[in-house]
Amino acid sequence: MRAIWKGAIAFGLVNVPVKVYGATEDHDISLHQVHNADGGRIRYQRRCEVCSNIVDYEDIDKAYEEDGRTVVLSREELKSVPAENSREIEVVQFVPAEQLDPIMFEKSYYLEPDAKSPKAYVLLRRALEDTDRVAIVQFALREKTRLGALRVRGEVMMLQSLLWADEVREASFPALETSLRISAQEREMSAALVESMASDFEPGQFTDDYQTQLRQLIEAKLDKGESLVTEETFGAAAADDGAGEVIDLMEALKRSLERKRGAAAGAGTAAPADKPPAKSATRPAARPSSGSAAKATPKAAARTTAGASTKTSSKAAAKTSAKAAGKATRKGA
Repeated sequence: MRAIWKGAIAFGLVNVPVKVYGATEDHDISLHQVHNADGGRIRYQRRCEVCSNIVDYEDIDKAYEEDGRTVVLSREELKSVPAENSREIEVVQFVPAEQLDPIMFEKSYYLEPDAKSPKAYVLLRRALEDTDRVAIVQFALREKTRLGALRVRGEVMMLQSLLWADEVREASFPALETSLRISAQEREMSAALVESMASDFEPGQFTDDYQTQLRQLIEAKLDKGESLVTEETFGAAAADDGAGEVIDLMEALKRSLERKRGAAAGAGTAAPADKPPAKSATRPAARPSSGSAAKATPKAAARTTAGASTKTSSKAAAKTSAKAAGKATRKGA
């Protein structure tokens, strides 16, 4: 990894020199644009709309426009802004980690101690671990003053840039303001579905299917060229399973549970057995009267007699068939 910034954490009167590294990277396959008629590469040019000349990057300044007026800012003027020249990550407060809304997290960076003796670095790391808090910091990076959270990940301190409060939009949706009734059964079914899918999060279990399939398509294209048939590469498109069908919410929950239990059974996992319907305590089963018992007895006896006669007839028929077969065998001999 290559350091993108050098500075120091200001922790009271303690100064902690650090190097900053990007903690994440993009794994997406890089694609560029071409003309679909001849495959020619599409290039973008920085062309001035006044003189129509192509302008080199080093000859470009930045500008701000408001009410028809334009203010041009040179690179030297932008660098003169005091905050831009700061090389300090200033700790302003320590807060409980749960008070940070994940929506505010922007980008993550690793901090490496940039000193022969990393004692100050380890001391600050231990302080964060012992107090179970996150340091809120302010710093400047790439022509922008930023808010950040300093926390510990393993043996390394990590800096996560945060959005400013006015950069997070408020969510206001009229559909959520309507009064809705959720039944107890619907809540129980949805909770059961959640429990059937509950597990510990292990990021390594998940893959970027689109990038994997895109790589598969590229390799097949390199191998077969324009004769490529995508169905041979990916297989026929799956038939619609009715996922877009509008169905009753309870029915959807039931189907989801049945599908999950079926998948668990197919994988050799014991699916939770459905509970038998509870017997009602308010309506005991009525006992048959003596009259109804007397009526039921002849019918039961008739069924028993019929069953016995059927078995007897089957045995007689089997014996007759056996005798006939024996005679035929003797005659043949």
